[in-house]
Amino acid sequence: MNKTELIEQIATRANLTKADAGRALNAVLDTIVETVSNGDDVTLPGFGSFKTTQRAAREGKNPRTGEKLSIAATTVPKFSAGATFKGAVAKK
Repeated sequence: MNKTELIEQIATRANLTKADAGRALNAVLDTIVETVSNGDDVTLPGFGSFKTTQRAAREGKNPRTGEKLSIAATTVPKFSAGATFKGAVAKK
């Protein structure tokens, strides 16, 4: 499912226009991105949580040349699925 298909599903299930559903989805995604990028967590009980994690500096290698290179430490987003979401996926 892509974003357009998701917007169509939201519009149908929530009895909204596609334009309203699109704005609502964009608002939710923008809020999650902004909150997590500020270092805070977003938790949606049953669905999952979004948070940041620290990735340590490490040594990698160029796959083409095999040359070693250093990869800097960075902060990355992480999603952890909630129990209800995991259970729904596991049933299939």
